[in-house]
Amino acid sequence: VQLQASGGGLVQAGGSLRLSCAASGRTLSNYHVGWFRQAPGKEREFVSAITWSSLTTAYADSVKGRFTISRANAGNTVYLQMNSLKSEDTAVYYCAADLYYSGTSPNNYNYWGQGTQVTVSS
Repeated sequence: VQLQASGGGLVQAGGSLRLSCAASGRTLSNYHVGWFRQAPGKEREFVSAITWSSLTTAYADSVKGRFTISRANAGNTVYLQMNSLKSEDTAVYYCAADLYYSGTSPNNYNYWGQGTQVTVSS
C-alpha cells in the first residue's frame, strides 16, 4: 500500500493544522495507522495511532489533549487534527500503516508515506 501524507504547513504557535493520510492501491481501512514525526537531528518519534476499527487510539504524552486522530471515508483516510500547536511540534510528520501492528515503535510499521512538513512559529 502506498501512503500519502498531506496538510502540513507553516502556522503560528497556538494555531491548528489537520494532516491527512490516504492510501493508493489498496484500502487503508484494513490497516492500523500511526503518525510519527522527526525533527532535525532527532530520532523519529511516535505521535499517535489508531486501529483499523477505530476502537483504540493512542497518543504520545506530549500531544495528549491537543491532537486527535480519526478515520473518515469508510476508514480510507486518517486524520491528525493538531490544535494548540507549539514550536516543539515542528517536524516532518509521517503516516505509517501495518496490518497487524498498532503500537508506538516505528520499526514495526511496514508502510510509510513521504512525510509532510509542519512548522510552528513562536
